[in-house]
Amino acid sequence: MIDAPKPLGLLMHDAARAIRKRFEQRTCALGLSSAQWRLLAHLSREGRAAQARLADLLEIEPISVSRLLDRMEQGGWVRREPDPSDRRVRIIVPTEKTTSAYASIKATAEEVYAEALAGVPAEHRKILIDTLCAIVSNLSSDAESAPHCPKAAK
Repeated sequence: MIDAPKPLGLLMHDAARAIRKRFEQRTCALGLSSAQWRLLAHLSREGRAAQARLADLLEIEPISVSRLLDRMEQGGWVRREPDPSDRRVRIIVPTEKTTSAYASIKATAEEVYAEALAGVPAEHRKILIDTLCAIVSNLSSDAESAPHCPKAAK
């Protein structure tokens, strides 16, 4: 049997899974799941967000976000506030616990990324990042899908 290269989608999935797994190993002491970490990362960037917005960002159903937030609220990571302009909407706000832990979490993520990219020359890292940004841009219907990528020149 010939060793064929892995399809792009599988390779990207495997790489993301390996990074997530290593990150979870390093942060398990805080007791948050991968989904909760991703929610906190989005919330830290946004400052505050509606539950529906977080569901969109995490690409999960609103009921799943609600359950996730129930656990996070019990743990003191977030609080829910009413939206002053729409009483049906709940705004999620990070607590001081989240704010103070975020720098440590971000540093851990940077360590994991450095480990993942060990031995990869700087010019290859730039090509990798640029290529991933191009893939996201090519397949995205809106600019918000690639918040870490510069806007592509048209």
